[in-house]
Amino acid sequence: MDKQNPLELRTPGERLVSMDAYRGLVMVAIASSAFGIPKAAESFSHSPAWQAAANQFEHVAWVGCSFWDLIQPSFMFMVGVSMAYSYVKRQRMGQSYRGMLAHASVRAVVLVLLGIFLSSNWSRETNFTFVNVLSQIGLGYIFLFLLWQRPPWAQFAVAVGILLAYWLLFATYPLPPDNFDFQTVGVPDDFPLLTGFAAHWNKNVNVAADFDVWFLNLFPRSEPFSFNSGGYQTLNFIPSLATMIFGLLVGELMRSDRGPKNKLGWLIAAGIAGLVVGYGLHAANLCPLVKRIWTPSWAIFSTGWCCLILAGFYAVVDLGRVRWWAFPLTVVGMNSIAMYMMSQLLKPWTRGTLQTHLGQDFSQLFGAAYAPIVEASATVLVLWLMCYWLYRQKVFLRI
Repeated sequence: MDKQNPLELRTPGERLVSMDAYRGLVMVAIASSAFGIPKAAESFSHSPAWQAAANQFEHVAWVGCSFWDLIQPSFMFMVGVSMAYSYVKRQRMGQSYRGMLAHASVRAVVLVLLGIFLSSNWSRETNFTFVNVLSQIGLGYIFLFLLWQRPPWAQFAVAVGILLAYWLLFATYPLPPDNFDFQTVGVPDDFPLLTGFAAHWNKNVNVAADFDVWFLNLFPRSEPFSFNSGGYQTLNFIPSLATMIFGLLVGELMRSDRGPKNKLGWLIAAGIAGLVVGYGLHAANLCPLVKRIWTPSWAIFSTGWCCLILAGFYAVVDLGRVRWWAFPLTVVGMNSIAMYMMSQLLKPWTRGTLQTHLGQDFSQLFGAAYAPIVEASATVLVLWLMCYWLYRQKVFLRI
């Protein structure tokens, strides 16, 4: 545990509050179970507005992007931004490079193991899977650290090189035969399969999926691993490492001596460039936008959104100094690991406790149609209050 948060502005006594608020938004979204909006929308099947809202709080089936698809990229992007601050702080405290490397190595291992632990929650055996966001961060973390304090051009070149190599790996991998039965890998007949060159990135019939069939079966399992039902892959950590590197570059930008407006301009420019390049690769049929396998186009496109979202927070919270509305998010952002752990482990207990003390039908307060929203909101409020208590005690959970 730590009594301070490492995200500080260059000016003494200042903080990068916008980053805390952005991270808090992501963690509240995760803990809220989408605020029950998709479930509530089932009661309003004829309402375009409700269906549009529900679509933004669910992952797209394969190709495309929704707000909910930006949660994990934001999480990983902020890991890179945070590294730009946290290890400089350790360096100023006199910690050696070897000591920081050891710390980064331990953190990487802990994150991977914690991801496995959470993925095994409610399971009868250890679920050796590495697609949980914490495991994905851990798998790439040590490589990210090795790029810390390298020249920006070198960091950018490595990120681009990773994405190019990963694209080539998929693009040259053999396609399944024409008569292949996709149902054998968990793909239903009505699934929107990609065709032509884009077929190299189809669900569960790509190089990363085949890697997992070999790799995950090296671990003890009651049944052989055949496919991931959502199409997520262990090797996603490779292109998502590029996302963290882009975050590291942004962190160094925010730490620099550039003026606030100059930083904001760079964030906006980088955001627009990311959207244009990422979507351009998709539109040109060179690389589809698929979050579930973190295609290179997705890594670039989602980073563009991350830069623009951070730019918005930075403009309002740090430059405009309008901070009152962001306080609830900041409380969570300063204890993101605690909120993530609680959201993964305590939500069923919290819902049950609310029913015990408020009644089994407490969520029916505004009618059955809005019950999922009431229940989800009440649950995340309880988790927020726990974070607020930690905030008041000045206790911040760190790995």
